[in-house]
This record gives sequence, C-alpha cells and structure tokens, in this order.
Amino acid sequence: MKKIFLFILFSVAIYTKAQQVYSLRPTEIDLPENSYQKDINNELPAYEGIWKGTWNNKIIYVNFKKILNTYNAVTKYYRDYLVARFKVTDLNGNIIFDNTNLEDNKTKIVGVNFRRYGDKYSLIYIDKDLCDTSGNIVINFTDPSKTQLNWKYNEGSNMITTDCQYYNTTPFPTALPKEIVLIKQ
Repeated sequence: MKKIFLFILFSVAIYTKAQQVYSLRPTEIDLPENSYQKDINNELPAYEGIWKGTWNNKIIYVNFKKILNTYNAVTKYYRDYLVARFKVTDLNGNIIFDNTNLEDNKTKIVGVNFRRYGDKYSLIYIDKDLCDTSGNIVINFTDPSKTQLNWKYNEGSNMITTDCQYYNTTPFPTALPKEIVLIKQ
C-alpha cells in the first residue's frame, strides 16, 4: 500500500511539474512542450454565442464557442481558444454559405490568442470549400457591455488555380466581410 501511495504521489508531482500554465495574453515567445495556454482571466466566454451583422446586402451570423485544454501537435502544447461557425444569407434569407454543422475540430475559423498589446483576439480562417481561401481575423469589443464586436478580416495571398471550381468566376465568392460590427443576439 505504501508503494502504491508513493507511486501516485510521484506521478502527480511529475505531471504537475510538466504542465506549466500560461496566459492567453502572450509574454513568452516559445512555450515549453506540454504547457497549457489557459484562459486564466476567463475572457473567452464573453465572445461565446451568436453574433449578427449586415454587409453588401448579406447577413452574417457568427457563432463563437470556447474550446478548453486541447493539445496542438504542431506547437506541442495545450490551449484554450475560440472556434467559429458562420452562416451567410441574402436579405431575403436565402443561404449563401453555411458551415454551422461542422464539428469543433473542423471549423473554418479557429482562434489563436490575444494580441500582445490591447484587447484584440486573433483568429485564422481557412476555407477548403472556397479553394483554400485563407486569412486572419481580429475581433474586439466596441462597447463596455460587450454586445458589439468589431471584426476585421485580412485575406491572405490566395492563389486561385485552374482546378478551383470558381476559377475565372467574377466576382469571386466572398464568405466573410472585410470589416463589420457584429451585434450579440
């Protein structure tokens, strides 16, 4: 019994020492393997839920969800982050884009972390259905009640090849607005 107790105590000590916890607001450049970038200040829940905005005769609905303690094989550490699903309709309600049924690990918009300075949260967008269109999204609240969200999307240098179903389509379909204020629903 004494040996089992010592083994458990030793295992807990190793696990506790192995996983260091860091904030989503980065101060470190390289986090150690198996560390945990945690939403220590509980900031992500304010973003959760459905947000709505209108642009270019389209309506976008964005649903943010917080994901906890997930391991990233590339960075080799755990982290909390947001994922987002979206639906775009025309003003008559006809669906143009809809990925609201995607699983959490297959969403097209995935959070990274808060910017080093300020209150802006960064996300990346990769859309295989739109010929691997990609870019960066930065969001931040515009009001103290956190019911309005400023959204800025910067497209990456997307190269559309001949095997893309939208090659030579003018205008190329755009799923996301460049800049918009979203209202919490």
